[in-house]
Amino acid sequence: MDRYGTDVLGDEPGSGGSGHHRARPTSRPQPADRGLVVEEVTTGWVGAVVRVEKSGGQHVVVLEDRHGRTRTFPLGPGFWVDGQPVVLTAPVTTTAPRPPERTASGSRAVAGARARVARGSRIWVEGKHDAELVEKVWGDDLRVEGVVVELLDGVDHLVDAVRDFAPSADRRVGVLVDHLVPGSKEARIAADALRAAPGGTVLVLGHPYVDVWQAVRPQRVGLTAWPTIERGTEWKRGILRELGWPAQDQADVARAWQRILGTVRSYADLEPSLLGRVEELIDFVTA
Repeated sequence: MDRYGTDVLGDEPGSGGSGHHRARPTSRPQPADRGLVVEEVTTGWVGAVVRVEKSGGQHVVVLEDRHGRTRTFPLGPGFWVDGQPVVLTAPVTTTAPRPPERTASGSRAVAGARARVARGSRIWVEGKHDAELVEKVWGDDLRVEGVVVELLDGVDHLVDAVRDFAPSADRRVGVLVDHLVPGSKEARIAADALRAAPGGTVLVLGHPYVDVWQAVRPQRVGLTAWPTIERGTEWKRGILRELGWPAQDQADVARAWQRILGTVRSYADLEPSLLGRVEELIDFVTA
């Protein structure tokens, strides 16, 4: 079973298992704090707590899954958190600010944790926008794990970069590649990069999108789906025209990306095909 979800270059989709940084709490009554990820045992529905409210004379909890869908359940027993049964209770009301229980990636937040000294291993991404999106969602986890994300400035020179880095068992490289689909130029480069390094020291994964912008759920920018841009048109400029946003120069592209990035609040705003790949790369370089 693939614990990280469907890989566009894999054979079969899978599920199950939790990420490298999911801690197991002790069984106890659990306040239904906003952002807490729980499973309703009868239906198997997994989602983050959006709110607790009164409906029909009883308290209910509203859960949002990573696709943005919501369902409402009665507050009380019948839930699991990190594989342990809990009784959800109304969140504690306090005037003092409370630290988040979950990071933007959905992992358990480590209160007061300092950034770990950087590991020798690295995660490489193709460009600035990829790095900023990874930082927005996984930044807290990466600092706790001591993982540095570096820019490749495109994938064309990946093989040379791997050879220069000289990966080893304790200096691994995980690479996130755009448009990594069977038969593509990117797939051929990924295969060459794997052959250029000792076995088990490099992992190249990717998503099927032309650009990492598409990994943001289109609903976050008011679309039902990202539009198809005709060949010969620069993809980002074409997207901006479809959105009705300024698209004259690179400054317009940069401002548009910051606007899109600003709509991302957590993993729930990203497509699963990116989520699983980043989680798998983090596990690989921290193994």
